[in-house]
Amino acid sequence: MIINKMPSEIVQGDKTGDMPLSEKIKNFIKVRDNKPGNVFCGVIHRLDRPVSGLIIFAKTSKALSRFNELFREKTIKKTYLAVIKNKPPKISDKLIHFITKNEKTNMSKAHIKAVPDALRAELDYELIASSDNYHLLKIDLHTGRHHQIRAQLAAIGCPIKGDLKYGFARTNDGGFIHLHSYQINFVHPIKDEPLSIKAFPVTNDSVWNYFSKMNL
Repeated sequence: MIINKMPSEIVQGDKTGDMPLSEKIKNFIKVRDNKPGNVFCGVIHRLDRPVSGLIIFAKTSKALSRFNELFREKTIKKTYLAVIKNKPPKISDKLIHFITKNEKTNMSKAHIKAVPDALRAELDYELIASSDNYHLLKIDLHTGRHHQIRAQLAAIGCPIKGDLKYGFARTNDGGFIHLHSYQINFVHPIKDEPLSIKAFPVTNDSVWNYFSKMNL
């Protein structure tokens, strides 16, 4: 099951006590399929709370195991959209950094050179559209580090709109950031069929709506 997550939603339970998507999906399946017992919903990967977009859940333990294998083998391709204020130094580029995580602040830092305890992080970006005030990047993520896209874009002077934590000037109303999991490509592990899923944010935000009208 693939869900287009809203930015306020959490994937798994946390200290806030808010109901996570995994539980909402269980409740939905229980009602839809009239299931009397427990419903399985496996969390395969995650998106940060202020981030929106496509996320995969497994409805069976077998599917969870297969999808976990696909992620380990890096055969699932994830593409993101990010809105930034500052134009990047190049129209397209490959960014390679070394990420360290600060557990106390729950933030990551992207270093140009390898440092102790750092993990290599890699992504490709392309500037695909611009408005009078903002630019839209398409990002192909090759590694899945903590806050990777947020930290790497901040490192080149292009923090994501609304991402106060990584250097943007102000927050968005509602606390979301303009980072969206836009497309997922993979071969279905059970049916062995290639799948490509795309979805824009479901929102009233004027910036996202401006870019969604373009033929991207």
